[in-house]
Amino acid sequence: MSMHPKLKVFTDTLEALFHKVDEVLESRWGDCFPLHPNRPKRNETANPEMDGLFEIAPDFTLGIGSRQGRGYLVSCRVATLERVPPEQFETFMDAAAGIIRDKLPIYFPDRQLDVIRDGKGYKIIGDFSLGDL
Repeated sequence: MSMHPKLKVFTDTLEALFHKVDEVLESRWGDCFPLHPNRPKRNETANPEMDGLFEIAPDFTLGIGSRQGRGYLVSCRVATLERVPPEQFETFMDAAAGIIRDKLPIYFPDRQLDVIRDGKGYKIIGDFSLGDL
């Protein structure tokens, strides 16, 4: 499947941002729960989403039913068989949202993007335009 070159740059940059978020979460809390037996240890794969305790990724949504509209949901999974208390999961999500909020101007200096609470999760909203084609 082909992708517009400007969209490729945007998605690659977003992926790099989320890899940074994963790195920070793993450093801070990567050993607070035992890893799922089928999950590779941190840094054992080329993609941080596929190893370690955290799987954090952006998921685009059109925002149907959301007052905030379209954007990228901050998707987070903790790869463990143990029960993660809701308040601990919320701590992980709050930290991830804070890191993203702090790093957005660095990764996307020419865009107006923000992280907002949308329902039970967080969403990146703002300028997703590709500019002049």
